[in-house]
Amino acid sequence: MGARWVQTLRLLGLVLLWSRAGMTEAFLATATPPAPAQACSEFSQRSCEECLRNVSCLWCFTNNTCIDYPVRSILPPSSLCSLSNARWGVCWINFEALIITIAVIAGIILVSIAVCCCYCCYCRRRFKRPDEEEEQLARKREERRLQSLQRKHERKQKHDEIRKKYGLLQESDNPYSRFENE
Repeated sequence: MGARWVQTLRLLGLVLLWSRAGMTEAFLATATPPAPAQACSEFSQRSCEECLRNVSCLWCFTNNTCIDYPVRSILPPSSLCSLSNARWGVCWINFEALIITIAVIAGIILVSIAVCCCYCCYCRRRFKRPDEEEEQLARKREERRLQSLQRKHERKQKHDEIRKKYGLLQESDNPYSRFENE
């Protein structure tokens, strides 16, 4: 179990290394690469595990050869070794399965991000609803206030008509004028 865990970690490291290969090509072109300890071809006709200890090696099961990984092309060409027989990183998973696994994991990550974004937008909209309710309550409050003012104005007009009818309404501009007895 421990050896498989180490192989899986090595595979993840290789995947990260592989994904960064395009970014580091410019750096590698200017810097002098360190000399490899052993060439990959020296591990041919031995075992897959020995070959894949070197990160830059690719094991081909069709003819039990260990070859340098073609870094210039992302996938090894079928003339070199078919994807179903190529092993890189660990011996227990072939290149096709590795590509499918990486694609599925990337798809799951993208779908998860999309779901999170949709959920956040939904929650944001959901939390905005109280603001809309507050706006609606404020509109209703304003309507009630306007109706109250309108009723107050109508009452004042009725009271003024009654005062006018009984002669209690003073029509002068100055409401503080002196009351005169006639």
